[in-house]
Amino acid sequence: MQHFLKETDFAASALPEIFNLARTLKQGRGRSVSSPLAGQTWAMIFSKSSTRTRVSFEVGIRELGGSPLFLNKNDIQLGRGETIADTARVLSRFVHGLIVRTYDHSDITELAAHGTIPVINALTDFLHPCQIYTDAFTAAERWAPPGGDLLASLKGRKIAYLGDCSFNMANSWILGAKLFGMEVALSGPKEFAPGAEIRAQLKAEGLAEDFQFTTDPYEAVKGADIVYTDVWASMGQEDESQARIAQMSPYAVTAGLFAAAKPDALFMHCLPAHAGEEVEQVVLDNPRSVIFDEAENRLHMQKAIMAVLARQAGA
Repeated sequence: MQHFLKETDFAASALPEIFNLARTLKQGRGRSVSSPLAGQTWAMIFSKSSTRTRVSFEVGIRELGGSPLFLNKNDIQLGRGETIADTARVLSRFVHGLIVRTYDHSDITELAAHGTIPVINALTDFLHPCQIYTDAFTAAERWAPPGGDLLASLKGRKIAYLGDCSFNMANSWILGAKLFGMEVALSGPKEFAPGAEIRAQLKAEGLAEDFQFTTDPYEAVKGADIVYTDVWASMGQEDESQARIAQMSPYAVTAGLFAAAKPDALFMHCLPAHAGEEVEQVVLDNPRSVIFDEAENRLHMQKAIMAVLARQAGA
C-alpha cells in the first residue's frame, strides 16, 4: 500500500505526474473534472488544530468527489482506550483513506503499518511533506515557462531556511531539497541545529548529509533563490516561546536579510506568521512574498496526492 508519510515516499520518477496533475487541477478548478474519490470517505484525524490543513483537505476531498470525515483527538479512542494498531484496523473497514495531523511521527507510521488504506501525513513534529511539495510547486509556478517543466525549474536552486532547524519544516526541506535537486542551507542557534532523527532518516535512506548549517544567517541566504522561515514556537512549545524568541531573534527575516539573498529571491512561510518575530511585516508584504500562493496551493497539491494514492490503492 502506497502512503505519503515523508517526502521520499514518492520516487523522483513519480513527481512529474503529481506536479502536472496539481497544475491541471488548479487550472480546471470550477470546471468539470474527474472524480477519483467518488463514493469514497476519507477520515481526517487531527490531534493538532489547523486552518489551512483542515480546510484544504476537506475542500479537496469534496472537489474530488469524496466525503471528508473529520475526527479530532476527543472524537476517537486513538492511543487512549484503543491501541493505534487496532484503530488503524478498524478505520480501514470503514473509510478509504486517512489524513493524520499529530505530534509523534511514530503514531502515523504505526497507523500506516497496521491499516490497509492510504495514509497521508498532514503534519507531525518530525515532518510536513504536504507543505514541502506545495512549496516546491509554488516556486516552480514562478520559475517554469507557461506549460513548461515544473520540476526542471527547481534543479540547482538554493533555499535558505532560518530559525528552528531541528523541527518539522527544516527536516522536511532537508529531505525535500534532495528529491527536487535543490541545495538547502539552514541557519539558527547551534542548539537548534538539525538533530539525530533527521540524520538517522538520511542514513536509513542511503542519503548524504550534504545540507549546510551555519549560525550566520547572512551566510545562509547568500545566493538563495528562496528565503524560508516558520514560527519559533509551534503547537506544544508555547511554554518555551519567550526563551525561543530571545534565542532566535538574530534569525528574524528582516528587510535587510531578505535583500542579502538573490535580487529575485522568493520569500516563503507556511503560515500562520507572527509579524515582528520571525519575519518583518515589510517582508510579508513584499511583492516577492508568495505566502498566500503557498496557502492556496495546498489545496491543489493535496488533491493531486490524494488522486494518485486513490488510483494506486484501487489498481
